[in-house]
Amino acid sequence: MIYTVTVNPALDYVLQLEKVNSGEVNRTNNDAFLAGGKGINVSQILNQLSVDNIAWGFVGGFTGKELVRQLNQKRIESDFVTISDNTRVNVKIHAEKETEINAAGPNITDQEITAFKDRLNDLKEGDIVVMSGSLTPSLPTDFYQSLLPTIKEAGAEFVVDTTGQALLDTLEYKPLVIKPNHHELADLFGVTFDFSDVMLEYAQKLLDMGAQNVMVSMAGEGGFLLTKDHVYHAKGAVGTAVNSVGAGDSMIAGFVGTYYKTQDPKEGFRIGMACGAATAFTKDIAVKSQIDAVLPQIKVEQIS
Repeated sequence: MIYTVTVNPALDYVLQLEKVNSGEVNRTNNDAFLAGGKGINVSQILNQLSVDNIAWGFVGGFTGKELVRQLNQKRIESDFVTISDNTRVNVKIHAEKETEINAAGPNITDQEITAFKDRLNDLKEGDIVVMSGSLTPSLPTDFYQSLLPTIKEAGAEFVVDTTGQALLDTLEYKPLVIKPNHHELADLFGVTFDFSDVMLEYAQKLLDMGAQNVMVSMAGEGGFLLTKDHVYHAKGAVGTAVNSVGAGDSMIAGFVGTYYKTQDPKEGFRIGMACGAATAFTKDIAVKSQIDAVLPQIKVEQIS
């Protein structure tokens, strides 16, 4: 089984209007509540790839019930810990400019944290846990890292979609894949680079530090995959990028879901690139037909 973890999901309240006049009453042309969260995005793509998965995390209150209702509508299986506080609401305003107001998130008690960690007792060899998204202020900053020993002891694999020191701290536990973009990769080592050969030297360092696979995304310029045996490159798909939200989640989902079925990182990279591009080319998380339309463009070349 693949488990996706979204510890701070949200109902995104999306408002569409022509213009926002500060200090005045504004009326929307359209509005909607949408279930949001990086791990939930991963689950959506896994469902499109027909890969079984269960969404884990914390939900509470009437907002949490609505979030779960929407996931059920999309046939996303979930097993959230129910908390006493309300799941947060984020406000997304689409006018002349896009404005986001994100809530910090609910308070999660020690008892609720323990209930979540009890979920890990169900893990077995071959499972994959994908942890994505921000933490609530009440969770310790090393929350994700604190789960890793239990995951590895069960013989399961894990992915933590994070950056900076938090990413480096996971490497000793040998994550299945990490996915920095080229800017994040440079920031990890406090350097700048312009050429892919220099960039690949730093990506190799992440392999040497423990990552099993390293994907480096470069938006429209494509991406690289480094495994213990080979380096692969794929050019970016041709299309009009209209959405950056969820593209990285989609790329991870494509890799993880395909690797889970095939144990082939190269094929995981190909599908991951297609999923990321398909989401970038649409206003929401891509569906299977959109992924299939992009897939023929993705050509993976072994460069070493």
